[in-house]
Amino acid sequence: MGFENEHIVMLPFMAQGHLIPFLALAKQIQQRTNFTITIASTPLNIQSLQSTIATSSNNNTIHLAELPFCSTDHGLPQNTETTENLPLNKMVNLFAASLSLEAPARRLISGIIETEGRPPLCVISDVFFGWANDVADSLGTVNVSFTTGGAYGTAAYISIWLNLPHRSTDENFFTLPGFPERCRFDISQLHPFLRAADGTDYWSRFFQPQISLSAKSFGWLCNTVEEIEPFGLDILRNYVRLPVWSIGPLIPREALKNSSTLDVSVSRQRAGKKPSFPAEKCLEWLDSHGSDSVIYISFGSQNTISETQMKELAIGLEESGRAFIWVIRPPIGFDMKGEFRAEWLPQGFEERMNKSKQGLLVHNWAPQLEILSHKSTRVFVSHCGWNSVMESLSQGVPIVGWPLAAEQAYNSKMLEEEMGVSVELTRGVQSKIVGEEVKGVIDLVMDESGKGGEMRKNAAVIKEKIRASIRDDDEEKGSSVKAMDDFVAVLLSKRQESSKSSNSIVSN
Repeated sequence: MGFENEHIVMLPFMAQGHLIPFLALAKQIQQRTNFTITIASTPLNIQSLQSTIATSSNNNTIHLAELPFCSTDHGLPQNTETTENLPLNKMVNLFAASLSLEAPARRLISGIIETEGRPPLCVISDVFFGWANDVADSLGTVNVSFTTGGAYGTAAYISIWLNLPHRSTDENFFTLPGFPERCRFDISQLHPFLRAADGTDYWSRFFQPQISLSAKSFGWLCNTVEEIEPFGLDILRNYVRLPVWSIGPLIPREALKNSSTLDVSVSRQRAGKKPSFPAEKCLEWLDSHGSDSVIYISFGSQNTISETQMKELAIGLEESGRAFIWVIRPPIGFDMKGEFRAEWLPQGFEERMNKSKQGLLVHNWAPQLEILSHKSTRVFVSHCGWNSVMESLSQGVPIVGWPLAAEQAYNSKMLEEEMGVSVELTRGVQSKIVGEEVKGVIDLVMDESGKGGEMRKNAAVIKEKIRASIRDDDEEKGSSVKAMDDFVAVLLSKRQESSKSSNSIVSN
């Protein structure tokens, strides 16, 4: 049977920041190998992936499979199958509910075995789905854990959850198992529910067993590039003691070519979103501004900041006199999909910004990759979610960090301390920030002669390293292309070994 008949089953966690890289990875493997890929998730997530896939071509061997799921059985609001717009106090229910996907995933893979006469080549599951190891083992295949984050951020996240080191110190800072002494972490870098975790709480009872199981996988895939995270990859490899293949960046290839501006369909296909504001308008607005003059602000698809922070950010932006595009949503405590109210901003702010053309406020969603690749964009004020980080660095755009959740604070720390491409403005939704501080940080990063210029130079070097990693020509293969080829080769040789050993058992 030829290799092109191989089949891989993928199990992403139910969140936009996980589904997007899983789909991008599926496309990458499929284009490289022609294997059949099945992505399995809950019905609404499959619908959303379906609409994303429908807008792009060459997907005939990416199949989507629905795993039955009823959110109300798990204390979640009706039709809730993702973290999007989910209040924080319900978030743990979604994580706990994800355990119910084990039985339908097992049935799906058993069905594939029945139809094809052998197990899939492997299962690629989210790091949060450690249970997939048991499923793969019992069905005669292997599970590979895929972390959609970077190496440093992932290593920090798993070490903190498995060790809860902040519980054994009275100080505000702590060292982290697996990390050198110089990388001290601060208690304020922990999300409030992680700060409160003691090993018996709901969050610990989900994360600790799932991460421990993922640490027993056949190997890990990481959405990063060998040359941009050598330190983080060393830490992650030493920590999990497994092969880690860095196969990033999982970004549309069109965005990694040297053309100046992308077509707006790229972000739309990537996110599967319909913009509430014509995407072309953002690009026209950017066209009307000078090179490297615009600040882009976005906190990702799941996050927002508090009302007082929003007002102060607006004051600082206005006082800086710099041009900006701000993707804005209702503040914490309000329906993120609800109507935006003018009272959440300084009086008359949006009108003044429109009139003076200093600022463009985009409600809900904007074509991020296209904005970052535009020659006018100078810096990205970001929550430091890894997809956003990789998009920004792939375009050589430095970052002002404002981490809000998950492993974002560790990404922000790494971007500042290891890469030198970022400066942190503040962290979390409870921090106090004043307009003057915002203006100060903006002035700092826009100043070419000081730290701002240095960050920009470092970001330009990283952009080139990211682009070199996907080179695929006769002369040279980039590190991420080699990693993908090695990953596939290792799985195929494992497949041959197991078929040899099962044949010898039969012949005996």
